[in-house]
Amino acid sequence: MKKKFSLVFLFVVFISFAQTKVLSWNIQNFGKSKSDIHLSYIVKTISNYDIIAIQEVVAGNGGAQTVAKLATLLNQKGSKWDYAISDPTSGSSYKTERYAFIWKTHKAKLRTKPWLEKKYSLEIDREPYFATFEISKKTITLVNFHAITQKKQPETEIKYFKFLPNEYPDLNLVFLGDFNCPEKHSVFNPLKKMGYDSVLKNQKTTLKHTCKNNLCLASEFDNILYKTSNLKVSNSGVIKFYENFDSLPNARKISDHIPIWFEFSLN
Repeated sequence: MKKKFSLVFLFVVFISFAQTKVLSWNIQNFGKSKSDIHLSYIVKTISNYDIIAIQEVVAGNGGAQTVAKLATLLNQKGSKWDYAISDPTSGSSYKTERYAFIWKTHKAKLRTKPWLEKKYSLEIDREPYFATFEISKKTITLVNFHAITQKKQPETEIKYFKFLPNEYPDLNLVFLGDFNCPEKHSVFNPLKKMGYDSVLKNQKTTLKHTCKNNLCLASEFDNILYKTSNLKVSNSGVIKFYENFDSLPNARKISDHIPIWFEFSLN
């Protein structure tokens, strides 16, 4: 009986290790505005995940240094973490920002130097940031993205994403981040016709300024899109971190978006 229990336990451990948990978070104005208390809270929120994709790292005002500090704090929690930070995005019509990836080195290995996609940099204001990771001897390329605001019509940028799978036919692309656009918008239909699906459905991810009738979330902006033939998604969700705060204004000092995540294995 003990032997059977041990085999079951080992199987569960193996399956758990084979799964990878990716979290994406638009952390508003991520730079010097985040105090040590803020960073400590962010570490607590993300430390159980394996790869973190961050949007809205400020181009100046200590953005890159704050990512490095966050990685240092994560390293104090037991696991070894590494990180990569993009150059500032090149678009001139809207706010320039950086992206970042942070990952546990025993769960994922960076295959090549991450890059800002330049092919559509004239059409996409904050061009996406690509990073290819090796996981269990297979690869996945995360495409980290922060669209222009809803008022500026982000679908005019997102429509170019349909070309990226053919631009990189050898890469297993996963699009994630803040699209400022709901996944049900028709602009995502070309990707869906290629076999992509969204992790979240009808899930609001931005914070209101005040809760009304216990409703605190405003818009369906953040999501993760993956090719169903390449990944098996076992779990997904959001982290309603604002529930840990006494008010939305205090929660919004961390961010005006909630983290989104999914757990998967590679086919």
